[in-house]
Amino acid sequence: GTITKMNLVNPHSYMELDVLDANGKKMHMRCEMRAAALLRRSGWSIEMFKPGSHVEIEGRPHRDDPHACYIENFKIGDGPAMNRNDQFQTKALDTSKRPARLADGQPNISGDWAVEQLVLTVPPSGGNGSMIPKSMSKDFAAGKITLQQVQATQPPRVKVVYTAEGQKAADKFDGRSPKDNPWFACKPTSIIRDWTADWPINRFEQKTLGGEKVIDITYGLYNFERRIHVGMARHPDKIKPSYAGHSIGNWEGNTLVVDTIGFAAGVLSPPTRTSEQLRIVERFTFDPQKLSLRRDYSVTDPVYLAAPYESYDVMYLSDVPFQKQPCKEMTPEFQQK
Repeated sequence: GTITKMNLVNPHSYMELDVLDANGKKMHMRCEMRAAALLRRSGWSIEMFKPGSHVEIEGRPHRDDPHACYIENFKIGDGPAMNRNDQFQTKALDTSKRPARLADGQPNISGDWAVEQLVLTVPPSGGNGSMIPKSMSKDFAAGKITLQQVQATQPPRVKVVYTAEGQKAADKFDGRSPKDNPWFACKPTSIIRDWTADWPINRFEQKTLGGEKVIDITYGLYNFERRIHVGMARHPDKIKPSYAGHSIGNWEGNTLVVDTIGFAAGVLSPPTRTSEQLRIVERFTFDPQKLSLRRDYSVTDPVYLAAPYESYDVMYLSDVPFQKQPCKEMTPEFQQK
C-alpha cells in the first residue's frame, strides 16, 4: 500500500496506509509497531516514514478488525527490508565531563536513565526467539550463550504472596481491559512498574526550590511526574492520595533511600491491586564507575499483600536523550467506548 501517516506514539506506534482489497477497492489500514520510546532508542525516526511512499508489509492480520495488522517486516520503496526489532546506530553519550557529585555534595544522578533494552532474538536452534538484552543479543543469536545463562544475569521475577482479599482481586482482574489495566488507557500503573516497563527513558532532575532540595522524576512512557523531597524529616500529616504518593529521600553514601506513602488505590503491576495503605521503600544506588543506577525496592500493602513485594532493576545513562512522546492507544481491542 501507500503510507498516509506514521504515528510515533506510546504504548504502540502505528503506520497508517491505503491498500487495495481483494476487489480492487481502496481500504485504509493501521498496523502496529513498537512504542515510540523504543523506536527512538533503537535509532528510528519519523523521517523514515514519508507519506506517499510505497510500502510492502509482512505481518499478521488482526483477529477481529480487517483494517488492522501487526507488522513483522516491511520495505519502503527501494529501501532495504526491515524488521520491527532492527537496531540502528545511535551516538554514544559523552560522559567525560560529567561530575560524579554536585556542588552541594550530592551524588550526581541528574540525567536521562534507561534500563537495557531487550531485543527479540532467534538462536541457531530456531523457533520464535526470546527477548534478550541488547548487549547479549549477538552472542545468543550465534549460540555462544544459552537462554538460561542470559536469565541468570537478570533481576528475579517477583513472587507475589497475596492476602485472601488480594487473591480475590487478582482473580477478578482483566488484564486486557482498559478499565482494569491503566496501561491500555494511557494512565500510570505504579512507580514500580512504570520505571522499567517497555524500556522507557526516565529523567532525573536534582533541584533546589525555595531552599529545599528535591528530585523531580519524569517517567518516560507516559510522561508522568513525581517529586522526592530530599532531607525532609517526616511526611506531612495530611496527604492527598495520588498515583505517585509523597516521597522523602535521604542519602546514605551513594544510596538514596526513598520512603513513599499517600498513594491512591490502584494497580501495582497487573493483576496486583493496591490500597491507600500501600508503602514503597526504594534504594537508588549510584555507581560512578559504571554510571549505573540500581534500584532495590520493597512494597508492602496489608490489604492485598501477605508478604513484601521485592526485587531490583538497573538503569544506565541513556545514549538517546529523554523526549516526551504522546500517548495514543490505537490497538482495536483496547479502544474505550
